[in-house]
Amino acid sequence: MSEPRHRDPEHLFDPEHLGDQERSRLEKLQALRELGIDPYPARVKRTHTLAQARALYRADQEEQPTVSVAGRLLRIRIMGKMSFADLDDGTARIQVILRRDHLPEGWYNTVWKKLIDLGDFISVTGSLTVTRTGELSVDAREVQFLAKALKPMPDKWHGVKDPEVRYRRRYLDLLANPEVREIFRTRAAILRAIREYLDGQGFLEVETPVLQPIYGGAAARPFVTHHNQLHQDLYLRISFELYLKRLMVGGYPAVYEIGRDFRNEGVSFKHNPEFTMLEFYEAYADYHDVMRRTEEMLVHVAQRVVGDTVIRYRGHELDLTPPWPRIPLRQAILDATGIDYEAFPDAASLAAEMRRRGMEAREGVPWGKLVDQLLSKFVEPTLIQPTFLIDYPKDVSPLAKGSPEDPRLVERFEGFMAGMEICNAFSEINDPIDQLQRFLDESYRAGRGDEEAHPVDVDYVEALSYGMPPTGGFGMGIDRLTMIFTDRESIREVILFPHLRSLEEEPSSAAPDPTPAQG
Repeated sequence: MSEPRHRDPEHLFDPEHLGDQERSRLEKLQALRELGIDPYPARVKRTHTLAQARALYRADQEEQPTVSVAGRLLRIRIMGKMSFADLDDGTARIQVILRRDHLPEGWYNTVWKKLIDLGDFISVTGSLTVTRTGELSVDAREVQFLAKALKPMPDKWHGVKDPEVRYRRRYLDLLANPEVREIFRTRAAILRAIREYLDGQGFLEVETPVLQPIYGGAAARPFVTHHNQLHQDLYLRISFELYLKRLMVGGYPAVYEIGRDFRNEGVSFKHNPEFTMLEFYEAYADYHDVMRRTEEMLVHVAQRVVGDTVIRYRGHELDLTPPWPRIPLRQAILDATGIDYEAFPDAASLAAEMRRRGMEAREGVPWGKLVDQLLSKFVEPTLIQPTFLIDYPKDVSPLAKGSPEDPRLVERFEGFMAGMEICNAFSEINDPIDQLQRFLDESYRAGRGDEEAHPVDVDYVEALSYGMPPTGGFGMGIDRLTMIFTDRESIREVILFPHLRSLEEEPSSAAPDPTPAQG
């Protein structure tokens, strides 16, 4: 059996289309209203969060403070004229003691015992006390009803395990699986630590356009939209890069942005069409300086978030202690595949060599994408410990400054950890004539069918013409970093609402219908 994902709105609260428990809760909602109790009042009586209330208790105090606290009912134990309930507000949990004779006449029997369910929200006013078993509690003298839950809570014993349900209805996942809430607290801690580090190093946090007339800064297909009044097609950004470097032209010495990028690409365990990026740019720095800053920043984040420079991920201990190995990309691919890509300088010869070795190489794929294929399939999965691959071919790096030692290479690195790319960086081109030629080369590739070729951005070239200092730039995916810090295998685990296929139906476990125990 399965439940339709998109139910007819007219049937959402129609008793004939509800299960027994939902129908019962709807009836209780009506009964509350008939008693003159607003099931969704506009004001809440609350003086403390539950965490604050717990911190107020002092065993050496004869008289404990009175508090008004609020939260969701997670457990109810009715014992005749007295009840115990567990309240949770997201900051902590606390037990509530309800005595019939301490509450308004008739309320305990009429409202509490008959009309309140697990999952409902209430506010309780009373003094702090400790039970004979040592449980800190609030001895209720007043109860305010705050919100009626019309669907039952997920089964506390079995939780919500089906991944499709967990991702589509994250609110159920968070309710049933407290450990999932910790993932997103860790994610927030990572972002705080990154900002703390960069702010402390003199970087300025900025915001750049999400809707852009020309997309750029990465090799990716964009999402396209249209501005009706301007009669103009716009693109959801695939990178912040070109706007942040315009700010370097404008005189800022160091800037960064943390925000959303959008790429119209496939979905996998490490790809989501909408994802969070950090990019920073620093004047008078090159890619060697950026490598050192990357090491320093991630050590700072690790010490703030996990209190150590070693992170445990999927059975591995990842040691972030600098310096990380620096391996030329050419050497890494040669060691992994036996192919020296510089010996095959065009797509036809490289593809032929790959096929000769039993590797897939489709006709018409550009040379740079074949190199990236060798990297992604044969090298990347082997890079478990933090590692930099350096010195990439110019053909795959249209925004990176050329190497003074080898005209075929650029000063670029990618950082890898846990078998995934986590960052990409380079010494930035600040020669406007060189940048224009790189854009024109990309335009030629686009004309030959490369959908991810970088478009020509004339305004950006003109900005460079006013002068940009030597600059080191950096980009890192926050989602993948969070996967590593929280020991998760899929990017969907660390994005609150990941993109999923549209489904007409989903498993019945999406709507758990347990019988909540009152004892």
